[in-house]
Amino acid sequence: MKSELRDHIKKLSLKYFDETKAYRHQLHQYPELSFQEFQTADFIEKKLYEIGFTEVNRIGKTGVVAMLHTHQQKKKTIGLRADLDALPITEATDVSYQSKIKGVMHACGHDVHTASLLTAAKILFQIKDQLEGNVKFIFQPGEELLPGGASVLIKEGVLEQPEVDILIAQHVTPQIDSGKVGFKKGLFMASTDEIYLIVQGKGGHAAMPHTYNNPLLIAAAILTALNRFFMIEKNENDKDIPTVLAFGKIEGLGATNVIPNEVKIAGTFRSLDETWRKRAHEIITNLCHNMAQSMGGSCEVDIHYGYPCLVNDEMVTELCRQEAGLFLGEENIQDISYRMTAEDFAYYSQLKPVCFYRLGTGNSKKNTHYNVHHSSFNIDEDVLQFAPGLMAAMAIRLMG
Repeated sequence: MKSELRDHIKKLSLKYFDETKAYRHQLHQYPELSFQEFQTADFIEKKLYEIGFTEVNRIGKTGVVAMLHTHQQKKKTIGLRADLDALPITEATDVSYQSKIKGVMHACGHDVHTASLLTAAKILFQIKDQLEGNVKFIFQPGEELLPGGASVLIKEGVLEQPEVDILIAQHVTPQIDSGKVGFKKGLFMASTDEIYLIVQGKGGHAAMPHTYNNPLLIAAAILTALNRFFMIEKNENDKDIPTVLAFGKIEGLGATNVIPNEVKIAGTFRSLDETWRKRAHEIITNLCHNMAQSMGGSCEVDIHYGYPCLVNDEMVTELCRQEAGLFLGEENIQDISYRMTAEDFAYYSQLKPVCFYRLGTGNSKKNTHYNVHHSSFNIDEDVLQFAPGLMAAMAIRLMG
């Protein structure tokens, strides 16, 4: 890309800073949960039409796709994606644009992603005569909830007509300082699966232990055995494969003197290796069954397959990193490590070359150091001066 065009994009991104913030504030005040983003989709459609787009369509009920065709019809089509959904969290910030929807909050920055993409769309629309490729803007619902909006939109043909050649997306992170951007080539984010166990024993009166088989004790033995295997034995044999097995919920509806018949347990399994992921599912299932049976009970194991591993294409990520260095300065670009968090953008990475990068938003002076999914999460909005322009510049770089 010529430096003159890059400078022009920078100026446009800065020019629309207040507008981008206004987009974000509107979205932040009226958050919607996964696959319920009807008002959000209406807002996006309205803004896209105001920009001048004519090819705007709903997909997956609450998703929106806009297409920017240029005179270079046979060139690449670059997909730019933002997620729309919020979380069931009560906001604890004191910002003027605090959520007006009780118990729902944009605590993962999807309002930032959407606002940035709207402005990126405006920038690229204004310079469309200078583009050497086409752009598909994907405003995707349901990132936070299985089966993931990405998988839904893919089934409905979001990568077709015209075919998308490359996709890029961003995600805010307070672990990186505001003004900086992080990249990771190759394997980047973990797969994620939900694990549900129902441990069966025999209930009874706590004072008569000979009449019952306490499922709480069976559950405790199962959790201890799983923890030992995946924290100790697994690390001795497969220590090069990062793995997380954690249980965050256990429910045994008894009382001080009442032993229940069953205990319900819920947790998550994450890995950075798809082959090991499948084998681990078998290990979990067999261990739960065998441990319960050895104690005279039973265990029902239900594993819900979640998002796969997210793999950034080496070449695409390198090109995006190079462009970010030119756009922001090399001193503001970081190489980052893999993450055990998960993201449904991984579904796109299974089908197309992608780059999923991290937009730093942390600023202790502005109290934006709280992690995502926290009730006090917020961003340093100064990043909105350049985030839309950066995404637009990356898209142009990938057209070549």
